[in-house]
Amino acid sequence: MEQRIMTYGKGNVFAYRTFMKPLVGLKSIPESAFEVRDNTVFGVEITVEIGGAQFLPSFTDGDNSMVVATDSMKNFIQRHLGSYEGTTVEGFIHYVSAEFLKTYRHVESVKMTGVALPFEGAYRGEGPLVFKRSRNEQSRAFIEMVQSDAGIEVASQSSGVDDVQLVKVKDNSFVGFIRDEYTTLPEDGNRPLFIYLNIGWTYEHNSDAIGNIPAVYVAAEQVHDIASTVFQEIASPSIQSLIYQIGCRVLERFPQLTQVTFESQNRTWDTVVETIPESEGKVYTEPSFRMGFNVSP
Repeated sequence: MEQRIMTYGKGNVFAYRTFMKPLVGLKSIPESAFEVRDNTVFGVEITVEIGGAQFLPSFTDGDNSMVVATDSMKNFIQRHLGSYEGTTVEGFIHYVSAEFLKTYRHVESVKMTGVALPFEGAYRGEGPLVFKRSRNEQSRAFIEMVQSDAGIEVASQSSGVDDVQLVKVKDNSFVGFIRDEYTTLPEDGNRPLFIYLNIGWTYEHNSDAIGNIPAVYVAAEQVHDIASTVFQEIASPSIQSLIYQIGCRVLERFPQLTQVTFESQNRTWDTVVETIPESEGKVYTEPSFRMGFNVSP
């Protein structure tokens, strides 16, 4: 019988830590003023999946003798946030995944995703103690770690920033596309463009993602700022062209990366009022249907 690897896991594991060590020493880039992530409130939502051949009896025979309860996984993750000595989500999921494999030797693999739960200072003075939960874009990280007779190693790793929502009010066009009996979309040489973006990236060396060497760590805030800057600078003929230019700029600024990926949506508004006297403005509303979706490596 060929070997079977069974997996199971737990989602919605929330952990918050106050006064964690700040992330400092990032590479300076012209598109971003972001320099420090203070980590006064560090929040993360974890999803974990563990795998191994020894879990098969729990599925076939109801034998739970090798099962790590999902409640134990939750507690393990939350308590290890207290002993984590780093500064990033990537570093934390690397640390806790490795510790999990060291503790439970029969577990062959751990896949873990961490989504940052950002908080912003709500007090304008010095030394804020009051923070508000940000509902803006979120950084995320994924890691897969495996163990074998050779030891524990990283099988794959990626980082990203999700739910970036940007609108540019003019200097965007979309013309020259195929027009046939199925086409109802008009050409537009100067339109507003409202986009949703998920941006991902991978490092040449997985160790650079952890954040122990801040100068080679890529902060999600900087990638967001690059996207905003490129959007401002270029007259975009399409979303495809825009995300290509953003990706090129990210790779230019951070040559330690091997790949930048995008998931994008065109959420451009429908026009309600075309002409307003003595103004170049217009009135818009939400689109009547969800528009184009792009995936780009």
